[in-house]
Amino acid sequence: MLRILALLLILNNQFLLAQPNLPMGARANSMSNAMVAVVDPWSFHHNPGALGFQKTVAGGICYENRFLLKELQSQGAVYVQPLKKGVLSVGAQLYGFELYRTTRAGLGYSMLLAENFSVGVQMNYLGLQLREQYGSLHTVTAELGLLYNISEKWRIGASVFNLGRTKLADYQNERFGTTMRLGTSYNLSSKVLLALEAEKNINYPLRAKIGIEYQPLNKFFIRGGLNTAPFEGTFGFGYKFKPLQLDLGSSYHQVLGWSPHFSLTFNLSK
Repeated sequence: MLRILALLLILNNQFLLAQPNLPMGARANSMSNAMVAVVDPWSFHHNPGALGFQKTVAGGICYENRFLLKELQSQGAVYVQPLKKGVLSVGAQLYGFELYRTTRAGLGYSMLLAENFSVGVQMNYLGLQLREQYGSLHTVTAELGLLYNISEKWRIGASVFNLGRTKLADYQNERFGTTMRLGTSYNLSSKVLLALEAEKNINYPLRAKIGIEYQPLNKFFIRGGLNTAPFEGTFGFGYKFKPLQLDLGSSYHQVLGWSPHFSLTFNLSK
């Protein structure tokens, strides 16, 4: 327990009160979570606007163990259903242990406003549970996302999580973090994807991210990335065996160590 308390003191607040907005999916985690301008089913957790370009039924489950501590585990899930007009999505995530646990569950809708432009909105239930004497909090917040295809190879995306700055506690007017993300992705070739992103929680320093994905074989992917504030390196691999894709990887913090992650995603053909 002393180790956990010491770790919580060391950790940047972006890993604590901002937990309801955790990135999800091993592909994202392996690319430093620079995913605001990338389209895949896990966009539910990164930019709901990107899901307007999702053409097939898809979903998945994921798991991350931050710094190899069972108390800092996170699990996530997502399901995406294209409709005659627009795309409906649902998702959830769970983080922490019995003394500190956060829960997020949401429902989103995304649609194309033009051939190259998509917008998405999402309503989320947020739950924060502390040990018995501190009680728990339950509230609702919103997220907005946009994605624009400049060309077949180049995209730019943006999202804002917790638009209304939902209150966490009356004491010192504490609130859940509002996070703004702006980024771009570019296909350098048919086998290489480069993603860049800037993330700003209004209470903390700007975080810069870069991620890359390389497909040396038809069904095999290699990924890597770097981000700042705090500095972390990420890497991972993916293998696609239709309709499933298995992704594995880890991030590394120079002080706190390794954070392995895993996800299994399905993407049904049209």
